[in-house]
Amino acid sequence: MTKESVLGRIVRIFEVFGTDTPAVSVSELARRADLHVATASRMVEQLVGHGWLQRDADRKVRIGMRLWELASRASPALPLREAAMPYMEDLHAVVRHHTQLGVLEGDEVLFLERLSTRHAVVNLTRIAGRLPLHVSSSGEVLLAHAPVELQERVLAGPLRGYTPNTVTDPKVLRARLADIRRDGFACCAGYVDERATGIAVPVRGPGGGVVAALSVVVPNDANARSQIPALRAAALGIGRAMGLSLSENRL
Repeated sequence: MTKESVLGRIVRIFEVFGTDTPAVSVSELARRADLHVATASRMVEQLVGHGWLQRDADRKVRIGMRLWELASRASPALPLREAAMPYMEDLHAVVRHHTQLGVLEGDEVLFLERLSTRHAVVNLTRIAGRLPLHVSSSGEVLLAHAPVELQERVLAGPLRGYTPNTVTDPKVLRARLADIRRDGFACCAGYVDERATGIAVPVRGPGGGVVAALSVVVPNDANARSQIPALRAAALGIGRAMGLSLSENRL
């Protein structure tokens, strides 16, 4: 039997934390990470000492500020986010609901940024949150422009339905992906929540490839598609800003 490395155990510890588990006790962390309590306790103390984890007043453990600092400062997504933010802010001022930026990460869409308002329509996505590619407009856009191997793997299923409106038929999804490549946008009415519609367009990098999806989440009504022109203009601006940033870095 191969002995697990220390790094492997550390990875399991960090993977315990998420949106629903921002802070846990050491015993709960040990259970979720499948570690002996004594081992988890010893490793937590070392990680707290380096600032990668921190303890709350009730002794629960959460991700430390040092880890957040390193991830934010050296993130490969930072240039994309910096290029996108001015255009996302302008788009958000028009939409007045949710504006999001997502990228392909494995078989899921990872949301790098989200701008919202207090009384915006319901939206289950969060910054650093993930969704399967077939259940959101951002995911469908990214999947439509993904390598064929990834498309076939997702189409092979299973395709989980979040609501009765979620596309779970591989044949229907395949046709939708072709439509998205032709039309340049995805409109997903009631896929994640029946009260909301997600609309997304591709963001193309300097080389012309799709590097992200820009989306809005608005009420599921007849006015939803009216956001498409503003979305396209913002995505074009982001792509140009990325090209300008790349040129400046080469000088």
